[in-house]
Amino acid sequence: MCRSIKTLREPFTPQVTDADVEAAALQYVRKISGFRAPAAHNAAAFDAAVAAVAEATRTLLDQLVVRGAASGTPDRSATAAN
Repeated sequence: MCRSIKTLREPFTPQVTDADVEAAALQYVRKISGFRAPAAHNAAAFDAAVAAVAEATRTLLDQLVVRGAASGTPDRSATAAN
């Protein structure tokens, strides 16, 4: 898809912020839609898509189990709230 997409899951990035998730969601929606910024009449659909992708991303990252992850690694859901 795109070589500049940032990896958000362990073991590469143990702490994922809400800003990271939102940026990844925005990048995905831009890539899929073909628009960097939507026209005014498409803004609501664009924003809803970004929110849906961000929520799906948070759910995925919260549910992933990484084998061999350090036992001292903080819980992702606790770090995402920061």
